[in-house]
Amino acid sequence: MNISELKAKQGNIDVQGTIAEIGETRSFNKFGKAGRVATAIIKDDSGSVKLTLWNEQIELVKPGDVVQLKNGWADEFRGELQISTGRNGTMEVIGKKEETAQEAPETAEFPEEDVDVDEEEVEE
Repeated sequence: MNISELKAKQGNIDVQGTIAEIGETRSFNKFGKAGRVATAIIKDDSGSVKLTLWNEQIELVKPGDVVQLKNGWADEFRGELQISTGRNGTMEVIGKKEETAQEAPETAEFPEEDVDVDEEEVEE
């Protein structure tokens, strides 16, 4: 299913996309139980939507990761469409963002020349 096909009050959604960004983690206390929530943006080729991350899901993903939401739930919150795993859904990271090594600093290229240098003249 594409993100552009999602509608509010829709259940049993299966969506795959890339985490574009993750907002701040907020703490809450509901019915005497503490929890945490964060809102991420997930996108695919058809569009993007907010993804609600609960508790341990927050540490599970990083921007650039590809996730698959199965049996999820779509709803509207403050006029915006959002998706989550709901009560029965699952979220799995199916592709981690590749860690890029720091690029090597640019080096100047010198023309090849025969240079006559004694080992004693080279400082270590």
